[in-house]
This record gives sequence, C-alpha cells and structure tokens, in this order.
Amino acid sequence: MDEHGTLTAPDDPTLVLLTVEEAARRLRIGRTTCFALIRTGELESIDVGRLRRVPADAPAEYVARRRAAKRAA
Repeated sequence: MDEHGTLTAPDDPTLVLLTVEEAARRLRIGRTTCFALIRTGELESIDVGRLRRVPADAPAEYVARRRAAKRAA
C-alpha cells in the first residue's frame, strides 16, 4: 500500500513514475542511498509539485550505465 492508501506493486509495468522508495526497492538499495544517487544526478528524477518521482525506466538505465562503465574500465 502506498502513502495514499492505494495498493500498488513496485514492479507494476503500467507505472510511469516511481516513488523514491519504489525505485530503491527495484535497485535493492536503501532509501538514503537512492536519494544520494538522485542528489548526484546518477539516478534521474523529476519534481511533480512538491513530490520527487523517478521515471520507471531510470533504475534500469542507471544499472546499464554502471555496467557499461565497468566494461570500459
């Protein structure tokens, strides 16, 4: 259940935007680490009013960039 009382699955393919907590769960990292990645620009996020949301494809893009960087090193 999310903060608004609705049932949502963090891996729901119909979601366009994720909460920071949902993005953190997808990446299997903590909320604080996820906010740190957002703060440094490594993980894309947008403001929706006063809310911070992560595009649903951003976690996978972050992982892809990390994997490409590791292969290039």
